[in-house]
Amino acid sequence: MVLGERTAGSTLRGERVTLRPLVVGDFAQWQAVRVANRDWLAKWEPTQLHAAVDGIETRSGFLARCRARERERQLGTGYGYGIFLGRRFSGEINLSGVQRGPFQSGSVGYWIDEAVAGQGLVPEAMTLLLRYAFEDLCLHRVQVAIIPRNTASRRVVEKLGLREEGLAVGYLEINGVWEDHLRFAITAQEWEDR
Repeated sequence: MVLGERTAGSTLRGERVTLRPLVVGDFAQWQAVRVANRDWLAKWEPTQLHAAVDGIETRSGFLARCRARERERQLGTGYGYGIFLGRRFSGEINLSGVQRGPFQSGSVGYWIDEAVAGQGLVPEAMTLLLRYAFEDLCLHRVQVAIIPRNTASRRVVEKLGLREEGLAVGYLEINGVWEDHLRFAITAQEWEDR
């Protein structure tokens, strides 16, 4: 398939990865990957999010989470996707905080299973999501905020050529500490120029 092929139901297909909204049938795989990656992810995720996500130990809790993401999609405020390598769940990528009006912007966050990290899956997933954000949702700007010491995530945005905008001091609470984040962004014009 061609990189960026979009299908019904907001599934985004790339050369190696497929992005699609999570459904309750994904619970067993999602839970297994989250448990296996608990330590790997804790140092990068917002404290409240980490506690909320890892606190979901039941299928009904996961269903509620999937429904919340579907509601965000219906409202146009967020677009959450599981990252799949074939049929294997391998992480998540989300376009959240979508604002319309004169702002026309959103923020991207992502995580990947440590077992498949470093294989270029996140840059591919990010490319699919940026294409969707600019070409389907018609956003003007997308940003990503990264802890400066997170060199793997910084490589993703650098590989894709997102512009560094500066340091946001005390941007998010991560693992109990208010962490500074580097902010990276790309506009629709920059995307089109590529």
